Amino acid sequence: MTVVVGGSQRVEEGKMELAQVQRGLLDEYLDVFLPLFGDKRTEVTFRSTIQGIIGAESLICARIAAASPILATNGTHGEQRVRRMAKGESTKRSELGAEDLVERLRARGIEQLRDEEEVWAVFDPSELRKPYAREMPDLMRVRKLEGEGTVPGYRTLNVLGIGRGGRRGILYHRLFTSKEEEFLSESKEIRDAFDAVGEGLKDKKGKVTYICDSQFDDVAVWGAVWEQGNHLVIRLKHQERLVELVEVIEDAKAAPAQGAQAADQAANEPKPTVELPIAELKTRAREVARVQTEMLVRKKGQRLKKRQPVTAVVSSLPLRVRYRVDQRTRADGEVRAKAAHLVVVRLENVELEPWLLVTDHPVTSEQEALKVFRMYRERWAIEDCFKFTKEVLGWEDVQLMDLKGIRTLLALGWVAAGFLYELGVSLDWPEVRLIARLGGWNQREDRPPGKTILTRGLQQLLNSLVVEAVLQDEIERYGQLPPRIAAMLGRPSKPEPQL
Repeated sequence: MTVVVGGSQRVEEGKMELAQVQRGLLDEYLDVFLPLFGDKRTEVTFRSTIQGIIGAESLICARIAAASPILATNGTHGEQRVRRMAKGESTKRSELGAEDLVERLRARGIEQLRDEEEVWAVFDPSELRKPYAREMPDLMRVRKLEGEGTVPGYRTLNVLGIGRGGRRGILYHRLFTSKEEEFLSESKEIRDAFDAVGEGLKDKKGKVTYICDSQFDDVAVWGAVWEQGNHLVIRLKHQERLVELVEVIEDAKAAPAQGAQAADQAANEPKPTVELPIAELKTRAREVARVQTEMLVRKKGQRLKKRQPVTAVVSSLPLRVRYRVDQRTRADGEVRAKAAHLVVVRLENVELEPWLLVTDHPVTSEQEALKVFRMYRERWAIEDCFKFTKEVLGWEDVQLMDLKGIRTLLALGWVAAGFLYELGVSLDWPEVRLIARLGGWNQREDRPPGKTILTRGLQQLLNSLVVEAVLQDEIERYGQLPPRIAAMLGRPSKPEPQL
């Protein structure tokens, strides 16, 4: 059927054709999950649910069903199908738990990053806050979004893989709560996340850098990364930590072709050292580079923050860090030393404490310093990812009264997010231009549309499918559309007879 309003028939036909194209892309993306299905009905419900999550901007089951053409025409049964699938009540012949979904999602992410020469694995925890919830299972206390104090909620660990060529993939997701009976410790949850990502990217050993914020400032975490043979960039929280100050690591300079390996050999050889807390060492860092960047900051003399140019001064100091192998599980693990650098990033004319980073990447030249700076800036990409997932996909709307169902529904939200991350953003693709226009983008070549704009444009297209499905269902049930609705749409109330 064709919607005709004010002579816009051709435009609406184009929207419907493009919606079909995008639905085809979504179906192709979801094919990676085919091995999980044991029956066709579950597969249809799964595909419809992902489409509904994108169209509804929510993880509320009723809204998901209302935004899916198939589920929207099933009355209250559509909501029930989503709810029962999330709780595992209708998937006895399928494997659609949160762990199964995340494993397939990780496989998709690894495949996306397969041809990338170097991968940055950005780790970050995020809270799922339910400040008004009272009956949801195993709620723990998590930080408020703003201000001091805590609210009921859950914690999650998430990892986004970023290739140097620009491709991205979700490498890990898990929701956990300290109130769950099977919960052991948060450090165990963190270790499991690092182990899973390391195993998934084992074919890229030595070419993976873990980028972490201060929540992961733990020598046991550092050691786990280094034992994998990978690299680390981490923001420090514990400035009282003692590290060894070294004057020069001559071996690394003498054998640049061996790079980190030569530096580590030198670090494990006896040398004169001075052991000091990081708080004292940060003033000894030597300026290596300056970089102009754009950030949301409040400069001295300004009342409010705004996105504006700022100069970052990057300084570094060589260190030696000692760690124990398998520190969390073995008291007799071998003690090893790692050559590293303390990196201090200070924003000029901005009243903020300097960033203190530790990395095992060399930071002795301007080029090396700028790379580490860009790595940590890239960590903010995952914060945008969380904001996008929470706001556009309604992450915190989840309301199921069952922890397994909550985990599964949240994992389904990440499946939907994975498709949106893969959606192309090249303005050379005419479909992207139209999707962006539908999402409210004002055409500017110097400011391409972001994920939120593209998502909302895609929602417009998917919603048009829902409208058509519901209108067709109304005609099939009652033989015609309500006269006033038909008049508003410029359609006959009864379908024209087929010749």
